[in-house]
Amino acid sequence: MSAAPCPAVDVSGLRVRFGSVEAVAGIDLRVAPGTATALLGRNGAGKSTTMRVLAGVVPPTEGRVLVAGHDVRTETLAVRHETGYCPDVGGLVPRATPWEHLQLSARLRRMPAGWQDRARELLDRFELGGARNRVTAGFSHGMGRRMSVVLAAFHRPPVLLLDEPFDGVDPLGVEATLEVVADARAAGAAVLVSTHLRELAVEACQQAVVLRGGAAVARTSAADLAGEDGAGAYRALLD
Repeated sequence: MSAAPCPAVDVSGLRVRFGSVEAVAGIDLRVAPGTATALLGRNGAGKSTTMRVLAGVVPPTEGRVLVAGHDVRTETLAVRHETGYCPDVGGLVPRATPWEHLQLSARLRRMPAGWQDRARELLDRFELGGARNRVTAGFSHGMGRRMSVVLAAFHRPPVLLLDEPFDGVDPLGVEATLEVVADARAAGAAVLVSTHLRELAVEACQQAVVLRGGAAVARTSAADLAGEDGAGAYRALLD
């Protein structure tokens, strides 16, 4: 029998402090290639801070954090190269168009010739093809969220980090995001989705980690949080 693959995301004892505030209080987390895990919890639970650490944006205060085999403390640039990150807010250049964003990403990541086909496919999938030459300053919140997901998935990263990708997004955008998660998993990527929307977490992911007060209070199959019984169990974990 073959050995289980090494986790693409491997976190032990993660703590993040901002002054006297402990935003993340000792989280352990593992995400294997080809799987999707949801980080669930209310606002302020530590979801976005954890995602920022994994993306190499915020340094951990304590703990070991490996992403695609790279230590986020000492190999930050390698971590950023191996991840696709959709932040919870911001991430777009207001005076740049979607096409300019993708063009710059392709150049910085040294993507091979033909990246334009991938760019057009994603823009069309997220119904942004008609806005490809509009500056993002005029985008609605939902359009900005969709564009952030496009940028995160564009280079087919081995680790895909989507922080609140469903926030303010219409049903077509939700469907496109679910397709991106499924495609990434099928390609062998590890996917982490942070959200406060339990139903969409269940649909997108196989595993779920519930956070409260910066700590993990449950690790479970996402299916266990489905339906009315799952909703009740989730509410109990948050109280």
